[in-house]
Amino acid sequence: MTNQRGETMVAEVSHLDEKGSGRAAIWRENEKGNPKKLKLTIPQTLPGEKVKVTVDQPERRRRKAMPEEILESHQERTAPPCPHFDRCGGCVWQHWQYEGQLKHKTAHVREAIEAQGFDSGLVKDTIGMDNPWHYRNKMEFTFSPEGKLGLHEQGNFREIISLETCLIAGKEMVEAAMEVAEWAKSHQLSGYNKDAHEGLLRHLMVRQSFATGEIMLALFATESPEGDLQEAANDLVVRIGEKFPQVKSLLWLKNTDWADRTQSEESYTLAGRDFIYDEMDGYRFRLWFDTFFQTNPTQAQKLVDLAIEMGQPKKTEKMIDLFCGVGTFSLPFASRVGELVGIEIVETSIESAKRNAEDNGISNASFLAKDARKGIDQVLETFGSPELLMLDPPRSGAGGKVMRRIGRAKPERIVYVSCNPDTFATDIKELEQFGYKLHVVQPVDLFPHTVHVECVALLTL
Repeated sequence: MTNQRGETMVAEVSHLDEKGSGRAAIWRENEKGNPKKLKLTIPQTLPGEKVKVTVDQPERRRRKAMPEEILESHQERTAPPCPHFDRCGGCVWQHWQYEGQLKHKTAHVREAIEAQGFDSGLVKDTIGMDNPWHYRNKMEFTFSPEGKLGLHEQGNFREIISLETCLIAGKEMVEAAMEVAEWAKSHQLSGYNKDAHEGLLRHLMVRQSFATGEIMLALFATESPEGDLQEAANDLVVRIGEKFPQVKSLLWLKNTDWADRTQSEESYTLAGRDFIYDEMDGYRFRLWFDTFFQTNPTQAQKLVDLAIEMGQPKKTEKMIDLFCGVGTFSLPFASRVGELVGIEIVETSIESAKRNAEDNGISNASFLAKDARKGIDQVLETFGSPELLMLDPPRSGAGGKVMRRIGRAKPERIVYVSCNPDTFATDIKELEQFGYKLHVVQPVDLFPHTVHVECVALLTL
């Protein structure tokens, strides 16, 4: 059926893509009467479902369409509880029962390592959350050009959905963000227009330590909180101070860069400190606005516990922590080994790691600000080959050169913490030529209602 919006058709979802959307294929005739395949991406659907969609420009090879009606639904389909789910890009799977999400993530990890020739039976079932809501301790909200605060629309970074609630963020974080939104509205402050590169307010970052309760509010704007803006800034301090005593860091960060990132050229501490305290595994960490720290503290603790359980650190041993960040894993491991060196390319993270070690009375850990490959070469020269090596690389993985360097260093045990099963599998494949054996892979769900899954794995020489 054809209408002004396009052609309405029934599609059957065959599988989910890497972004969590349903995929379907429909054979149609082209203008010459020959069969032609139309590949559809249909968000918010599940495998096996039959859905009604209206496709604009159906003569193209690939199109995206939202489901208008679910004609045959998956047995694990459920009603999404968030009022923003249909449009918001923060979650993709609120329409899927949580157990189904976990099974899919386990299957993804098994497929990834099987594709590299490993035994998929080494992958355990994904460890989920008892309560998969309000788990995030950090959120970044964006101001629309009209000054409304919210989240990006799914697949459209030009459109901002005004914030009413967010079911994956901590409740107090959302309440504090809504107070900032009300403050911006009362002072009629403009938001930033990405196309015209004009306007005042760009982003609001909210962090909260679930351990200490401390909150950071970091407001990113194109001007300093001075002159005409001084009165508004003072009012923000009063409003937050009266309603949210747990806000221990209220920052105004000037950012005039064209890139749409939460970065700062000038920092102003409106109230409190320029950092908040957080805790993990009994260790205290200082978090600045640009500090990378696991955003799901409940599940991150499980990652630390699993890494220690698999790594079996001993007081007589030396250890290298590659991609160590601010020392999330380094500190708990350092108290269990003889000597530890952490390597990380981000200099501010290394400074934080040193300070965190000092704050926690750890004297047997040192930290090096270097690229992973060059850093490991430098450490091996002075430190020698470690018995234990851990790595927690970014989504892009460590890469073949780094993995081969690890293999040549011949640590007895390697603990790999991954946030991307596909790059993890290709990375550990590099270690086979050096005689390493994969023992176990434990997936952990740090981001319920999204496609992401973390893994902890053990390899031995």
